[in-house]
Amino acid sequence: MLALTAQDIYLQQSAASKEEAIKAMAMRLIDKGLVEPGYQAGMLAREAQTSTYLGNGIAIPHGTTDTRDQVKQTGVQVCHFPQGVDWGDGETAYLAIGIAAKSDEHLTILRQLTHVLSQDGIEAQLKRIESADAILALLNGDTKDNNQGFTFTPDMILSGFPARDITTLQAASAGLLKNSGCLDTSGVSHLIAAAPVHLGEGHWVLGIANGVSHTGVSLVMPSEPLNMGEHVAHALWCFAAKNDAHMALLAKLTQLKAEGKLNSLINQSPDALVSAVMHPDAADVETVQPPASAANIEGESGLFTITNAHGLHARPGAMLVNTAKKFSADIQVANASTQSAAVNAKSLMKVIALGVKHGHQLQFTAQGSDAQEAIAALGEAIRQGLGEHA
Repeated sequence: MLALTAQDIYLQQSAASKEEAIKAMAMRLIDKGLVEPGYQAGMLAREAQTSTYLGNGIAIPHGTTDTRDQVKQTGVQVCHFPQGVDWGDGETAYLAIGIAAKSDEHLTILRQLTHVLSQDGIEAQLKRIESADAILALLNGDTKDNNQGFTFTPDMILSGFPARDITTLQAASAGLLKNSGCLDTSGVSHLIAAAPVHLGEGHWVLGIANGVSHTGVSLVMPSEPLNMGEHVAHALWCFAAKNDAHMALLAKLTQLKAEGKLNSLINQSPDALVSAVMHPDAADVETVQPPASAANIEGESGLFTITNAHGLHARPGAMLVNTAKKFSADIQVANASTQSAAVNAKSLMKVIALGVKHGHQLQFTAQGSDAQEAIAALGEAIRQGLGEHA
C-alpha cells in the first residue's frame, strides 16, 4: 500500500511559481529513482490541463496518463513551502504532494486527505509547521486536536438504506469508513464480523480498533426498522478507533440516550446532525423532517458506468466536477456499485473519496432549473471518457 513517510517530506522549500515548484517536485521523484526524466513534462502538462490544487493549501502535482510509462515505481515526495506558492486562481499552496503512480494506487492518499481538506485552520497550521513528523501527523489526522484526529462528516451518514438485517448495515458502514480513509481491507472484515451493542431507542453501536487507518464514525439508518429480537434497529453507529478522539461523540450519544433524544437526533439533516454531535456543548436537538433517501429525491437522475481504465483519479475526477460546476443545480453523486452515501458532485475530494474504479456505476441526482441539462452533460462527459480515452 502506498503510504507517506517522514523521509518523503522536504521542509523549508521555496519557489517563485508553481511551474518552478513542480519542476522541483519532479527532480525529487527522479532523484529517488521513482520516475524517468520525461515525467517532468507530464507533470507540467497535467497542470496545464487542470489545476491540481485541492484546497486548504494543498496541491497534488502529478503526470498525465500518457507519461505513466515514465514511472519506475509508485511513490510520493512532499515539499513544504512555508511562504506559499501561487497556484493560480487566487489559491496558495503550502504543501505540494508530488505523485508518481503506475496505476490507481495513489487514490489511497487522496482519500486519506479528505479529512484534512474538510477541516478549518489547516492552512494556518501548514504555514507554521516545523517538522516532517508534524506534517505527517497532520496528513494522517494524528494530532492532539480531537477535531483534527477524528472524521465524521455528512458524507458518512446514510439514511433510508434498504437492509434486511444488521449485517447489511455493518457492510454499508464499513464501506463509508473505507471510502473516507478510516479503514483498510482488514478493518472492513473486522467491522462486518463484530457484534453491535444496543445503546437505546433502537440505536446500536459497534467499535473496532483493528485495521483502522484514521479515527472516524459512520451512521447508517435502514429504510425500515430491523427486528433485533427484544429490540429494533433504527440506526447503527460504527466507530473506527485509532485514538480516543471519538470519545466526545460517544459521550454525546450517551447523554442523548439519557435524555431520550436519540431518535430526535437522526431526524435532522446530515449537516445539522454532524454539528450537534461534534459539538458536545451544542444546544438541545431539534426535531425536523428526516432527510430523503437518494431513491426518494425529486428531480432528475441518471446512472452511468465509468469506463476509464483507472477509474476516477484526479484528472477525470476534475473533469467530472468541472462539468457539474457549469450548472446551478444542486448535484449529488453516489457510487452505486459500493452503495456509498451521496456526496456533492462539485467537490473534487468528495468525488475522489467515493473510490470509483473501472466499471463502477455512478448514480447522479440533480435539483434545480437546469437539472435535466446537468444530468445529460454529466452522462455525455462520462461516455466521452472524461478527458481520457475510455
